[in-house]
Amino acid sequence: MMALSWLLVLLAITSTTLSTNPGVTVRLTDKGLQYGKQLGIAALQKELQSVHIPDYSGSEHVSPIGKVTYSLTNMRLVNTGLPRSAVNLVPGTGVRLTIGNAFMNLHGDWRVKYLRIIKDSGSFDVNVNGLTISTTIAVKSDEMGRPVVSNTNCVATVGSAKVKFHGGASWLYNLFSKFINKALCNALQEQICPLVDKTVAGLNLKLKTLNVLAKVDKYAEIEYSMVSSPAVSQSSIDLNLKGEFYNIGKHQEPPFTPAAFSLPSENSNMLYMALSAFTANSAAFVYNKAGVLSLYITDDMVPKSSPFRLDTKTFGVFIPQIAKQYPGLMMKLLVRAEKNPSITFQPKNATLQATGTVTAYAIQHNGTLSPLFVLNLESSVSADVFVRGLSVAGHLTLNEMKLSLGTSYVGPFQVGSVDSALRTVLKIVVIPIVNVQLDKGYPLPALGKMNLVKPQIQIMKDYVLIGTDVDFTG
Repeated sequence: MMALSWLLVLLAITSTTLSTNPGVTVRLTDKGLQYGKQLGIAALQKELQSVHIPDYSGSEHVSPIGKVTYSLTNMRLVNTGLPRSAVNLVPGTGVRLTIGNAFMNLHGDWRVKYLRIIKDSGSFDVNVNGLTISTTIAVKSDEMGRPVVSNTNCVATVGSAKVKFHGGASWLYNLFSKFINKALCNALQEQICPLVDKTVAGLNLKLKTLNVLAKVDKYAEIEYSMVSSPAVSQSSIDLNLKGEFYNIGKHQEPPFTPAAFSLPSENSNMLYMALSAFTANSAAFVYNKAGVLSLYITDDMVPKSSPFRLDTKTFGVFIPQIAKQYPGLMMKLLVRAEKNPSITFQPKNATLQATGTVTAYAIQHNGTLSPLFVLNLESSVSADVFVRGLSVAGHLTLNEMKLSLGTSYVGPFQVGSVDSALRTVLKIVVIPIVNVQLDKGYPLPALGKMNLVKPQIQIMKDYVLIGTDVDFTG
């Protein structure tokens, strides 16, 4: 029933949070709805295999024999079919499921007694036809923003149940089979909606697998609770999620809020996920607050193939007084963000702006660090965003870098002289380290054993749009 659960979670109708702009919007299209219907109907058909018809007994007066006492036992379902079904969106409400022309085949045993002393037995088959089910599935939110489901307005009818008896005095049963047909119709009809109720109620365990709070790493987690009622139209559903990063165990709101954005009218995929710039910037806020947007760089982090070395001899070429005051020493750089990086999305372009400092040290032979200079750094990088599994990941490329002198401990020098050296450090050390982390990915909203099929990414104004089909393995 996982696929049906996925369908239902996207139909959540209420939220415990006051309406606000979402950080992430998930859109289920009609194509996704129909996929959910196919898998959901298959799961429901499996559930119907558990239908139980209790033993049935009674008596009828059959002319010219008189009173006939009978019993039907060991009735079991042999086959069931749901050849016609439909799932439709009800704007402002949820989803309506209808099933028509369903059938069931049952087999059982019979016994009969008449003329007080004559007993006989045999088997029988029942063909149930014209079974119809119509129900509305209501989805609400619990106090944690998770969806919970319930079945409402279920109506089930059985068109006909025809019994055919075999063996012994089956001819006798066939004389009054119409009475038994009616009794079986009523017995089946009474079971269908309670079985649908039980099936829908059982989905709540599956719905709890929605990663409402998904751990990213030891520093951060991302919240995907619902922030407002979804917009249900005739052709799609928009589910609005918080989509905000937090420090683990300490949820502090950033000094900015999500801006409103709207999705394009696309329906070629089953599912669309829009990840806003707010979500990305909340991640930058969290990691900066956690103190991890700083990096010490030493020479052993520079590729051995690079002619550039992190020592006073190399930097002495650009700033001679460094080589004179600190000859033959290795160096260490501290690159640190001074404020939260800013991520912006424009059509076909994702950009990250970072403001920080670069502090250079000479490493004395006893390990003491002697400060050399502090540079102010303004940088711009392009971001390539992609999907791997159920995560969104990225890769950065340096665009621009601007340096200005903050403090010099070795006397005045032209900042431009070290521009190429620092640019090399960013390109071959800092950005590759950041890319290793970005490549690990950040979890997307997902349910159970859901897989994305051929996801495609578009960079839109203020958000990243992921269009994808989906597949469930269980």
